[in-house]
Amino acid sequence: MPPKLDPNEVKIIFIRVRGGEVPGGSSLAPKIGPLGMSPKKVGDDIQKATKDWKGLSVTCKLTCQNRNATIEVCPGASSLVLRALKEPARDRKKVKNIKHSGSIPFNEIISIARELRSRSMAKTLAGTCKEVLGTCVSVGCNVDKKNPRQVHNEINEGKIVVPEK
Repeated sequence: MPPKLDPNEVKIIFIRVRGGEVPGGSSLAPKIGPLGMSPKKVGDDIQKATKDWKGLSVTCKLTCQNRNATIEVCPGASSLVLRALKEPARDRKKVKNIKHSGSIPFNEIISIARELRSRSMAKTLAGTCKEVLGTCVSVGCNVDKKNPRQVHNEINEGKIVVPEK
């Protein structure tokens, strides 16, 4: 028989969910069932915690202790970029193959980079900005009405100066 889980032990679980929606019990139950928690109750808590991110995929960090889960939303670069585009919420079952053709000001890119700084592998904030610009390329949006690759090159050449902190 496997060992019993200590209820006082802190377990951390990461789960990727669609904001504002209850995650499926089939994805949640195998992760939290062995901890003795109800997937329905935790799903409702996740829905409440992610309602600001309606329609976007975000990562949630569940910290489980004493059969209680505290939920912390940890959005990735793509979620933050899509939120900065300020597009209206869409129904994912009806609208498919979305093109994100908006433009984000460079100040937003710097604020997103500051938010992601702790999880970034870059040495400087400029490097983290370049990571976010790479995400902008994959999302398909522009930065200050310019291609993100062009902004990346301008940072390398020194035409755009990124603050130290």
